Amino acid sequence: MLVRDLSETDLLASFVPLLPAGRATRLGPGDDAAVLGVAGDLVVTTDVLVEDRHFRTAWSTGEDVGWRAAMQNLADVAAMGAEPTGLVVALAMPGDTPAAWVTDLARGLAAACAPHGVGVIGGDLSGGPAICVAVTAFGELDGRPPVLRSGARVGDVVAVAGTLGRSAAGLALLTAHEHDGVVPPPGTDLLTRTYRRPDPPLTAGVEAAHAGATAMLDVSDGLLRDAGRIATASGVALDLDVGALAPDVELLAEAAESLGVDPLAWVLTGGEDHALLATFPPGALPASFRPVGRVGSGKGVTLDGEPWVGSFGWDHFGY
Repeated sequence: MLVRDLSETDLLASFVPLLPAGRATRLGPGDDAAVLGVAGDLVVTTDVLVEDRHFRTAWSTGEDVGWRAAMQNLADVAAMGAEPTGLVVALAMPGDTPAAWVTDLARGLAAACAPHGVGVIGGDLSGGPAICVAVTAFGELDGRPPVLRSGARVGDVVAVAGTLGRSAAGLALLTAHEHDGVVPPPGTDLLTRTYRRPDPPLTAGVEAAHAGATAMLDVSDGLLRDAGRIATASGVALDLDVGALAPDVELLAEAAESLGVDPLAWVLTGGEDHALLATFPPGALPASFRPVGRVGSGKGVTLDGEPWVGSFGWDHFGY
């Protein structure tokens, strides 16, 4: 059955019961708007996934896309030092989209959100030339100030929670398989799985805030590009330690060799693992973070004191 075979009411009835309510939801889907109960400041973020730009239905199921759409937004909430509470989803799609794909999308959203007590509390449906999933996510700070990009100080430790480069490697493997018939090496399923379903360390955002993080963001466009955003916003320089990134590089080595590429490039420029990149005063590093560099005076980002020659990561309008 296709989406165009159902009324909007019937389509909604097929997937809304699959969505989690969430701990902060006072009123969920069914009225003109939902209601979230929050005690203090509300964090809001939005992001969009466009078919054949951010995902391929040949590579990713509806559940994969639902999971990914939720996680990339929840990671942004976590990067502010907030606890995610709910999200709304706007979905545009052609009429010949299988109705089962939509219910699978709902299952993916639920699988990503329910373990964190996050509700999928509303949204919108529309026809369109391609599948487009737009998510707005909410979180609460519980009286804490938000952790901004602009607070890094000279002498701070640069640290990461989560994985680096795996999603980019997974995308490269999927692309090479489709275009050139390259068979992914055994044991690289982890990489394609990370591309389809990134698993950011959502609880690490609040942990970082409690530990006194001075700046933070999620790595969605590549470590170098996003580190540069902290450097620019804070008026400092970030120097990354290549040796500290060796475990990330080593994990990608076999996949990189099969494609003839440098695994370090994936670690430095690959986004969408949605790791958290933060800066901390010396001695304040929480358990979920590992040091990968230092903050110094100046501007920009260097590697072991040297500039990186090559791409700095994803640019939405540069591809």
